Amino acid sequence: MREISGLVVLAVLAILAAIVTPAYLDRVDDAKETVLRQNLVGMRQAIDQFFRDKGRYPQTLDELVQQRYLRAVPEDPITQRMDSWVAIPQRAGETASVFDVKSSAQGRARDGSWFRDW
Repeated sequence: MREISGLVVLAVLAILAAIVTPAYLDRVDDAKETVLRQNLVGMRQAIDQFFRDKGRYPQTLDELVQQRYLRAVPEDPITQRMDSWVAIPQRAGETASVFDVKSSAQGRARDGSWFRDW
């Protein structure tokens, strides 16, 4: 009898885990997307402030840190790397300045948009 009740308890726990796990993973994905959006907003604001103060765009994201516009280059929560940001120059083909920044993360967000287009 104990064996059957033990199996019933395990079955109930397995069913609960199957219900809760996808919802938990969805919340984790939502949180990563929110952090990515906020990191992009923060870096873009720092780039704009740098331009207003200096009259030019920063050469690299690290220059924003060196000049104290950012405390640190944030981690991309999707790629889980700090060095995976894509610096967008002001003009196509130019590599000497950071006009904008985007994620290099592959894949789509939950709303169907590409991370790289944010």
